[in-house]
Amino acid sequence: MSESEPEEETEARTGEQVAKRTGQLESCQRCGREQGLVGKYDIWLCRQCFREISRSMGFRKYS
Repeated sequence: MSESEPEEETEARTGEQVAKRTGQLESCQRCGREQGLVGKYDIWLCRQCFREISRSMGFRKYS
């Protein structure tokens, strides 16, 4: 075993594999995008769609 082998293992765990391993296989319920999801409270909207419709859902901006 060389010192480069542990680095390869950590690189193999990043990216798409990590998302699959953690169970994040959801996509935006509005546009279908898989990145930038707001999953809190089981909303499952991408951040762009959430920003567009958040006021109609009852969220408000504090600042």
